[in-house]
Amino acid sequence: MPVVIGCIVPHPPVMIPEIGGQRANDVAATQRGMHQLASRMAVTRPETIVVISPHGQAHHSAMGVLTASTSFGDFSMWGAAGLNFEFRNDLDFVEALQAEARHAGVPLKTIGEMAYELDHGVLVPIYFLTRGMDQASLVPLTFSWLSVEAHYAFGQALGRAAERSGKRVAVVASGDLSHRLTIDAPAGFDPDGQVFDQAIVQIVRKWDTQALLGMDRNLLHHAGECGYRSVVILFGAMDGLKVEPTVLSYEGPFGVGYMVASVELKAATSEQSVATVEAPVMHPVVMLAKKTVESFVSTGHVGEPEYTCPEMKERAGVFVSLKKGGELRGCIGTFEPTRQNVAEEIMQNAVSAATRDPRFLPVRVNELPDLTYSVDILSAPEPIDSLEQLDPRRYGVIVLCGERRGLLLPDLDGVDTAEEQVDIARRKASIGRDEPVALFRFEVRRFH
Repeated sequence: MPVVIGCIVPHPPVMIPEIGGQRANDVAATQRGMHQLASRMAVTRPETIVVISPHGQAHHSAMGVLTASTSFGDFSMWGAAGLNFEFRNDLDFVEALQAEARHAGVPLKTIGEMAYELDHGVLVPIYFLTRGMDQASLVPLTFSWLSVEAHYAFGQALGRAAERSGKRVAVVASGDLSHRLTIDAPAGFDPDGQVFDQAIVQIVRKWDTQALLGMDRNLLHHAGECGYRSVVILFGAMDGLKVEPTVLSYEGPFGVGYMVASVELKAATSEQSVATVEAPVMHPVVMLAKKTVESFVSTGHVGEPEYTCPEMKERAGVFVSLKKGGELRGCIGTFEPTRQNVAEEIMQNAVSAATRDPRFLPVRVNELPDLTYSVDILSAPEPIDSLEQLDPRRYGVIVLCGERRGLLLPDLDGVDTAEEQVDIARRKASIGRDEPVALFRFEVRRFH
C-alpha cells in the first residue's frame, strides 16, 4: 500500500476560530482550503497520519521520529487550553521507517521515547484534518540540517515504509512559506519572499521534482521560509507514484505565505497494475445525494442517513444541484439548517432538486445515468452594508425585503460582478431594483 494522499499545509494558530476570533477572518481562504483538504483526506481513509513539522524536537544531523507510544498537546500558549489532543503512535510503521532509513543511509533518531508534546506545526493542521478520524494513528516527524538530497531520500524511505507496513498512510508536510512578504512581516521584508512563494506554488502545481531540489539556496535564505524541507520529504514519499496535485489556496495576509495543497493518486487505467490505488472520484456527500435521488426516483423511498465523512455530522444549510449534459436539471437548498445534520439536509434537498424544482419537470428513471451532482455546504449568513463587501467568486448573497428572500450561490458562470449577483437574487425573489433590501453574504464548500 503506497502513501494514499499527500498534504501541504500552513500552521498559523490564528486560523483556528477559538484562537483567532475575528482575526481568523483574515485567513478565510486558508480555512476554506483546509476544510477542502480535510474532506479529500477523509475519503482516502488513512490509518496512519504522518506529520512533518519544522517546529518539533529536531536533530542537527538526523531526521527525527517519535518512538513513544503516545503524543499529546494543547493550545494553552494561545489562550485556548480547552483545545487538547492525544494520539497513539503507530509503532509498527515507525519500525518500518527506521529499517528503511537505515537501508537508505539516512540518520534517524528518536524525538521522544516516553512521551511527546506536540508543537503548533502539528497541532494546527490536525485540528482541521483529523476530525472524524478518531481511529487514525499519528506519527510526528522532524527534519534536519542535512542536505536536500538526504531529505528527499528520507521521503523515499517513508514511502517504502508505508508499503512495508501495509497501512493506508497520509503524509502531511507542515510549513509556512516566506515570512518576508511585506514590510510589516514578522521577519522583515525581502523581495525574494514573493519570488520563493510563487516558485513553490508553481512547483507543486506541476509536481516538478527537479525544480524543487534545484532551488537556489540564497533564495531559500532570503525568503525566510520554514516549510521547504517538509515539502521535499513529501515529494520523496510520493516518488514514483502517478499523482494529481491541487493547490487549494494561497494567501499572505500577515506577510507570511500560507499554501494549502492536496496530492492525490490518479485513478488506475487498464494499462496500470491492478494493485494501483484508485483515486477517489466522488466525495461522500455527493455520493449520498446521488444515491438518494436514484433511490427516490426509482422506488419512491430513500434509505437511512449515512455518516461516512465529518461534514455529514455538521449542521449547515445545503444546496444540491443536478445537471444533465452540462445544463442545470434541478437545484434546491436551504440557506440555514432545517434538519439535525448535513446528511439529512442533503437527502431532503436532493429529493427536492430532483422532483420539486418549479423550473423543471421531475427527473425520470431513464435520466438517472445522465445526471451529475454537486453539493454546496453553506456557512452561516452574515449581514453586510454594501456591495463592496461582496465578491461573486468567494461569497454567495442573500437579499431580503420583508418576507421575500432571494439567494444566489457564489462562483457561477456568467456572474462576474456584485451588481449582477444582487440583481439576479432580486429577480429570483421578485424584488424590484428600487426596493430597499437587507444584504447577507455567505461562503460555501463545494463538492462535485
